[in-house]
Formats: sequence, structure tokens, C-alpha cells
Amino acid sequence: MSQYHIPVLLAESISALVTNPDGTYADATFGGGGHTAELLSRLNDGGRVIAFDRDIDALGNAPEDGRLTLIHNNFRYIENYAEELRRSRGENEPCPDGPAVFDGILADLGVSSHQFDTAGRGFSFRFEDAPLDMRMNGEGGMTAADIVNSYSEEELEKILRLYGEVDGARAAARLIASARNLSPISTTGDLDRALSRILPRGAEHKVLAKIYQALRIEVNQEMRALEKFLEGAARSLVPGGRLVVITYHSLEDRMVKNFMRSGNIDGSRNEDMYGRSLAPLEVISRKPIVPSESEIQNNTRARSAKLRIAERRAGL
Repeated sequence: MSQYHIPVLLAESISALVTNPDGTYADATFGGGGHTAELLSRLNDGGRVIAFDRDIDALGNAPEDGRLTLIHNNFRYIENYAEELRRSRGENEPCPDGPAVFDGILADLGVSSHQFDTAGRGFSFRFEDAPLDMRMNGEGGMTAADIVNSYSEEELEKILRLYGEVDGARAAARLIASARNLSPISTTGDLDRALSRILPRGAEHKVLAKIYQALRIEVNQEMRALEKFLEGAARSLVPGGRLVVITYHSLEDRMVKNFMRSGNIDGSRNEDMYGRSLAPLEVISRKPIVPSESEIQNNTRARSAKLRIAERRAGL
């Protein structure tokens, strides 16, 4: 599992997550299975883990443990599965506040090392002749090549600016549109060459990383999926249950922080007639937990990680 992906903030996240060793937990982003393995090690025989991953490659990392159920699907549907679990327990009465079955839910929002390091997945500009794919599920749906070859110049500029925070978004979109008029952009190398004129010498990788991030987010509809996950996760936790999320860039971290504080991704505060917050979660960690210097030295991809923790309020 370590070769597939090195789990980030492992001890910190699982320690924050587990409040009941006999409880039911969800690992919403199974990946290499490192977080799930540590979670299982903290649970008693009566504990249970429901894990999710839309990447079929991740399914091969499942340990043989009767306490684990691994689901091949997007974590945005977590509330649907929580409802199925509730009904399987014989709880068939209406539940307006949500299915409330999980004692804790963990999500590590990073792209796995396996996806970055597998040339055929097209996530990294390190592989010049890789197909420009970037689909998390590896099958079905629009690829990054589809986007760069079919989106209008204005649409490309918008996603580069919004999801990649690319300073030269307009120039980058113009270069992509110009290059595809001569020949379709099919590989990572095609895209890198199309953008070469705006890549600052010595900082090419920083700009490309932002552009690839923007395309990956658009391909996988990551921001919408995260919003649906956060809403469903809050409703799927038992009172006192923990939501633990590891983010890697400012867009997703802002969404997670806002939702944990207010119950909305835009951060707007809802109150009752007495001025009390109606947010379903209570923030446990006011400031995010970040990796230690030793962890970053052992795993450079942990450098930008931030861990946030919140707890389901009673009666909300």
C-alpha cells in the first residue's frame, strides 16, 4: 500500500476520528488504504469501516478484513449509502435530520501518488507522451483532452482562473485555442508545448501544476462533488460523530473551513430567532493541523496538506 500512496497526517487524522472503538466509520477516499488500515487497527471486533473510491485501481488495495466494506463509487453519494445502512439495521422510520449512522467520516482530498505516477492516467506533466486523461475513475466521462479541444476560449480561461488561480489565464486559454486549431491536443506533451510561451524560465513546473490542477478539477467535477459530500457527511454523522478532512489547495480548504463553521460552502451564517448558529457541525480544530517537518521530508506531497476537524451537533 505504501507504494500506491503514502497516507498523509495518518496518526493525527485517525486519532481525531475515532471516538468509539466499536463504532461505524467511513473512509470516503480509500486510495492506497493506509488510512483505513490504521483505522481498523484502532477498532474492536464490533467496529466497522465503509470505504469509498471511484478509482477501480484502488479496489485492489483492500485488506482481507470482515469489518471492511469497500464501495466503488464517488464519495458525493455517501448519504445514499448511509441511508441504505440505516435501513439494513431495520430503521425504516423517516429521518428528517439525515441517516446518522457514522461515528466518524474521513476524507483525504489529495490525488493519490499512484495516479500521479502512472503515466497513462495523464495527471502529471512529467510524462511527455501520456494521454491527456485525468479521470479519477479511469473510465467514462469527459477527459482533459476533451476539455482543451472542445471548450471555448472563454470557458478555458474561466476554469484556469477559478480552479487553478492561474495569473495568465487569458493568455493560456488563447495559446491552447491557437494550438488546437493546428492539431488536436492529445497528450501532456502537446499541452505543455502549446503553453511554452507563457511558462517562466525556472518556474515552468509551478505554472503547469496550476493548469493541470484546474483541468483535473473540471474533469472530475471535484468542487461540486466536495460540496455534495460535505452536506451528506454532516447528515450521516451521529451526534458527537467526527468529520475529519485533509485538503491540499486553497479552493477546497476554503470550502471545508466555511462548511464546518457555517454549514454553507460560502460561509454565510444561519441563525435561529435567538441568534444561535444552525450549522450542523461544531469546529474542533480552530486552526488546521499541518504535517511536521519530518513528515514533509519523508513525503514531499504532504507539504500543502491541512487537516480540519468538526463534530456533529446534537439536534441539528
